[in-house]
Amino acid sequence: MINIPKIRPVSDLRNHYGEVMEDIHHEDKPIFLTKNGKSDSVLMSIDTLEKELWRWEVYFKLKESEIEEKRNPKRYTHEEAWAEIESHLKEITA
Repeated sequence: MINIPKIRPVSDLRNHYGEVMEDIHHEDKPIFLTKNGKSDSVLMSIDTLEKELWRWEVYFKLKESEIEEKRNPKRYTHEEAWAEIESHLKEITA
């Protein structure tokens, strides 16, 4: 599915505030606002913001792991990884 952004003039905030807010919450995606025909702002619900921040956090964690993988030649089997995790859990819960 193609994600086509919703674009509205900033004047819609004044003239159609309720409709703009309904769009933001109903469509669960940001609305791009224009002023004099040029990009000006982005408006989104808190829920959408939290989802986007979570996506960015996951993205950066994956990037960090890729960098760490290149720096550290050691590889763990599934069993080794779980054993290490369990060992750490025992340390912090003891």
